[in-house]
Amino acid sequence: MPYIANTESDRAEMLKAAGFSSLEDMWEKAGVRFPYPALSGIPEGKSEYEVVKHLEHLAAMNATNLINFVGGGYYDHVIPSVVDSIVSRGEFYTAYTPYQPEASQGTLQAIYEYQTAMCRLTGMEVSNASLYDGGTALFEAMMMSVKITGRRQVVISGAVSPIFRRMIECYCINLDVERREVPAGNGTDSNLENLKRAVNENTACVIVQYPNFFGEIEDLSSVVAAAHANGALAVCSTYPIALSVLKTPGEMGFDIVTGEGQSLGIPLSFGGPYLGFMTVRGKYMRKMPGRIVGRTKDLDGKDGYVLTIQTREQHIRREHATSNICSNESLCALSALIYLTAVGKQGFVDIGNLCMSKAVFARNELLAIKGVEPVGNGVFFNEFVIKVPCDASELAGKLIDKGFAAGFPLGRYYADRRDQLLIAVTEKRTKEEIKALANAMEALL
Repeated sequence: MPYIANTESDRAEMLKAAGFSSLEDMWEKAGVRFPYPALSGIPEGKSEYEVVKHLEHLAAMNATNLINFVGGGYYDHVIPSVVDSIVSRGEFYTAYTPYQPEASQGTLQAIYEYQTAMCRLTGMEVSNASLYDGGTALFEAMMMSVKITGRRQVVISGAVSPIFRRMIECYCINLDVERREVPAGNGTDSNLENLKRAVNENTACVIVQYPNFFGEIEDLSSVVAAAHANGALAVCSTYPIALSVLKTPGEMGFDIVTGEGQSLGIPLSFGGPYLGFMTVRGKYMRKMPGRIVGRTKDLDGKDGYVLTIQTREQHIRREHATSNICSNESLCALSALIYLTAVGKQGFVDIGNLCMSKAVFARNELLAIKGVEPVGNGVFFNEFVIKVPCDASELAGKLIDKGFAAGFPLGRYYADRRDQLLIAVTEKRTKEEIKALANAMEALL
């Protein structure tokens, strides 16, 4: 709210009705010492104008004009202006959960079309109406596997996003789930052989990423086969833009596919709101968290859209609920649908090809710098790792002063990779920008 409407007399009236003489009296009777020791040292309040000016000053300290080569799961793609134009319409922007289908046909149809798009994109059979973000979607897939198989052990590749793995670790703190993490290879691979050996008759699922966190493209069919041979499920976290040109997870036989949908028409926005998606095999539909919109016929034979499945604790018995982290991001899901519709089938493929070709150009330019070395086998979509002759985090920091968000220093999550930088290149980056990055890096090195 822009301001607090209660006047001093309003407060006095409320305190009197509650049986207190003052705010201090209320806190004291609640067992809280007042003033609260932890709040000591806080300056006096400011006027609204002063607060706005202070916040503007803080905002101005953010570098918002950097040329962005950072990836790691969140990417700086072109967003067609039509996306913002449509999602900003009042009927979408202010819409609530469509519990009453007769009053929510537009919202329900949009979600239904989104589900269809995500199924086609991932090669799977059923999609839900979206989830909170990519990390929680992957956790939900893990717990879904535990419930389906009745097993408590999960195998996770060390080449899965360390951000997502940290989220899973956090959510599992008080859960009876055994996590077996298989370290990534020395280069940029997922160490597939060790991953397959880690699977046994107690494994509920194997979790991998495609392309993996280091950007490498791997055929994960053998991991899927190893999981199925042991009665486990295969879970894949994927980068949706890469699926414009790559074999789909569905073609490789995965049971559950999740991912972060931010790259589909959603701005980076300092970290959110984002979009988690989940698609599954049809036989697992009723174990999937969240809700599903379906198409049916009304009494007059006309098409109508309804919430077909709602497996939240709000709707069914608590012990049968599939999740409680299943807030669906309807507006972000709508953004993804508009994006995919606007760029079209061939346009989506063209974007993928641009990302790949520009990434190859960038890698060649950077590897031409003395002291910069390749890491991995060079099979990637739009993201690759280079080794630099210094601390990569320090180099990235210096490049910020030159106007570049130059990449993701891997030492932040991998202690043995402090001299490695993960570089992402999207269709948005020009040859001039790529050459400018190479020149700036060369000068600093």
